[in-house]
Amino acid sequence: MTDLVPIKRALISVSDKTDLVPFARRLRSCGAEIISTGGTARALGDAGIETIAIEKVTGFPEMMDGRLKTLHPRVHGGLLALRDKDEHLEAMAKHKIEPIDLVCVNFYPFEKTITDPDVADAEAIEQIDIGGPTLVRSTAKNQRFVAIVTDPSQYDRVAQDLEANDGATSGLLRRELAAAAFARTAAYDTAIAQWMTTRGQQKFPEMLILCLGRAEMELRYGENPHQKAALYIEPDSMEPAVARSRQLHGIPMGFCNLYDADGALELIKEIDPRKKAAAAVIKHANPCGF
Repeated sequence: MTDLVPIKRALISVSDKTDLVPFARRLRSCGAEIISTGGTARALGDAGIETIAIEKVTGFPEMMDGRLKTLHPRVHGGLLALRDKDEHLEAMAKHKIEPIDLVCVNFYPFEKTITDPDVADAEAIEQIDIGGPTLVRSTAKNQRFVAIVTDPSQYDRVAQDLEANDGATSGLLRRELAAAAFARTAAYDTAIAQWMTTRGQQKFPEMLILCLGRAEMELRYGENPHQKAALYIEPDSMEPAVARSRQLHGIPMGFCNLYDADGALELIKEIDPRKKAAAAVIKHANPCGF
């Protein structure tokens, strides 16, 4: 039994339009129809790529400044339906719901918007995406039948998978894309929760949620040679840190090397550089020279 799913209809609705046009062209060359929304449809139309407007699918116009466009049973039914379950197929036929086989979505730039310290609350709130994360979650849940693309960095791999499988996606790819999609929604919601917490009077949130961004590098080994480790960096942290330093020479760093170097840096940061210079020597996380 094959796990390949042909991509006959794709929904594209993106805020970041990096590499959008070449990706859409490759989808079309593999035989996929493209459903699109608002600015994405205009960008594709300007490039000569034919799309189906979302209102043709839902029967409703985009409204409320774009807040409402994809939240509709004819969209989410086409994403969530189990293609091997008779009751789902009967419901689709009864309510004129057509399947959607691939969704390409990225979110309103909330994280970028709140980096401006003077941003107004109302402006930040308008950059909280609702339809995008909902599309992502519906699609990723039904990864057996639908592929979810959430980042331009995935476009080449998805297109190559389609081209290698006569216009179909493989089960392995869909599973990996779904995992990345849920990681993306988790990071997005974490940024919103952290920002909203800072708007109130609460000093410490009831639940602390951290997002450490993307893996920057795989380390030589973990705390012990038989363990694996990778380095992640807080995306919003701008202070000097070993994690952002450049290694000049020597073998690749392991966890203990970074841990010791971090201990040395944090120690000398306690010294006012306008008054004194400082150096520290660390071994096994303990200062042995300062």
